[in-house]
Amino acid sequence: MPRGMEREHRAPSARTAKAGEDPKNRRKHKRDRILKNFLAIDTSSKYMTVLAAKEGQTFFSHTPDCAMRHSVRLMGAIDGVLKEAKLSLDECDFFSAVVGAGSFTGIRIGIATAKGFCLAEGKPSLPVTSFDVAAYNALDGERALALVDALHGNYYACGFDERKNKILPPAYLSEKEVLRLIGEGYVPYSMEELPLSAKAAVRKADPVEGLKRAIAALSKDAGNFGELSALYIRKSQAEENRKDV
Repeated sequence: MPRGMEREHRAPSARTAKAGEDPKNRRKHKRDRILKNFLAIDTSSKYMTVLAAKEGQTFFSHTPDCAMRHSVRLMGAIDGVLKEAKLSLDECDFFSAVVGAGSFTGIRIGIATAKGFCLAEGKPSLPVTSFDVAAYNALDGERALALVDALHGNYYACGFDERKNKILPPAYLSEKEVLRLIGEGYVPYSMEELPLSAKAAVRKADPVEGLKRAIAALSKDAGNFGELSALYIRKSQAEENRKDV
């Protein structure tokens, strides 16, 4: 080849290689970047969990029993976790809250706080249920029955298949109905000690690890992001009392 027609062969630049990627892979990489940092709140029970993630590392505060004083303790816990993670609110890519089932008042506190952050920072929200938190403690291959104590011998329950897909929608069940499902092969999980434990081997779920795993799984699908709305399976006791008057 004549000298004047020689071309220098160069390795494609990083920018060129990136431009030549499959568009699906580019979207995946973009989503991986977007969802690195978050703040999550769980005030759905007597315990309280605040979980933050920054660049793949997680930091948390967990109070096993905050005597239902979530409104007093929550902001201090959030401030402490964010400082430990060296994460600011504007660096969060999304905010998450456990939306129920559980304590009516506690759920409202967590949702209102996360909504406030979303509004102030213009970021999306990821709702997570207390059933998700319990079910993501289940072992591979198990059908999990996530349980929350609804008092008076009743339970809020939700069934998951081996891949953590909901196959039994959230319901308000009697102890007899729960025991029937356990007899059909569901493995019960709960973050709380349940009266049911005397009759069935209810596995104790770790609320921190369950929240971490649930967010890791749910945040991969954009369809799971949306409005933070409380999951109320039945009316509150106050509403029931008003109805009886």
